[in-house]
Amino acid sequence: MSDALSEETQLILVIIIIAILFIVISWNNKRNKSKLYNRDKRNFRKNYLKKKK
Repeated sequence: MSDALSEETQLILVIIIIAILFIVISWNNKRNKSKLYNRDKRNFRKNYLKKKK
């Protein structure tokens, strides 16, 4: 990093960046799981009856 920042400041910035990345990744993972869970092909019986009509 930059020499203008002290080691403590650099450490704090790295920890904050890692925390932000972790939050973004977990939010994206939760969103993707809900998309997969709520998809149309999840319920075989409902999908079968819909295709049958």
